[in-house]
Amino acid sequence: MARQTARSGAGARRTRSRRPRLTSRTADRYDLYQRSVQEPEADVRFVRRIFRNRYGRDPRVLREDFCGTAAICCQWVRSHRENRAIGVDLDPEPLDWGRRHNLAPLRPEQRDRVELLRGDVRRVARRADVICAFNFSYYCFKTREELHRYFAAARRSLGREGLLVLDAYGGPQAQERMAEPRDCGGFDYVWDQDLFDPISHETRCYIHFEFRDGSALRRAFSYDWRLWTLPEIRELLREAGFRESEVYWEGTDRATNEPNGVYTRRRRAPDDPAWIAYLVGIP
Repeated sequence: MARQTARSGAGARRTRSRRPRLTSRTADRYDLYQRSVQEPEADVRFVRRIFRNRYGRDPRVLREDFCGTAAICCQWVRSHRENRAIGVDLDPEPLDWGRRHNLAPLRPEQRDRVELLRGDVRRVARRADVICAFNFSYYCFKTREELHRYFAAARRSLGREGLLVLDAYGGPQAQERMAEPRDCGGFDYVWDQDLFDPISHETRCYIHFEFRDGSALRRAFSYDWRLWTLPEIRELLREAGFRESEVYWEGTDRATNEPNGVYTRRRRAPDDPAWIAYLVGIP
């Protein structure tokens, strides 16, 4: 569920503003995750842009699968008074945290437009204009049968004018053992690629948080995934009933040669040692 940019070893997308001094005793791992990993505003803008470009209207109902703390759900209902959001996650702990820290600060009429469900994303039948599965969480499905089942369930929950929006990462550097820190202002986020099996493509990764006093939250988040390739994902989308799929590739700043956070539709992409992309399944 981490929003890793694979170019930086899989680090998050931007550094948050400085806050009071943190230590392993005072820090909240979900707060650190949201500050170092997620950028709901950018995700909401992207979803709205590609939906409007395809269908000529704004989507109103978003379902956030593997929603964790439901940060995108809450940003979605903040972005327009007619928007509704459904968040689905199997783990009750992040859902409860999200209710207290993300949902509670919303205005009453905004909270009324968010529904959070504990359940298996393959068994939830809530319909939506857009279903998103971000932070590579669907990589938890390690076989074609499991991932096909999820995509087929998502397809049944979309109408003719709908989108399934995923993200993916990869490249040779995503297959290397490495641990890379990144300064987030008051703490360091560390993406740790601990294991990669080239036969099965199983990968084990961790997020650690390190603080200025020398303390740390080791393995604050753990991931046991299959590192899927883009052709595999697109083939499974087709097999699950999606008419077509699109890939949106992250651009590069010409001056710095660093990723710029701007995603455009691409049919071909450069030979990048580490990349992040969006995939869009179209019913």
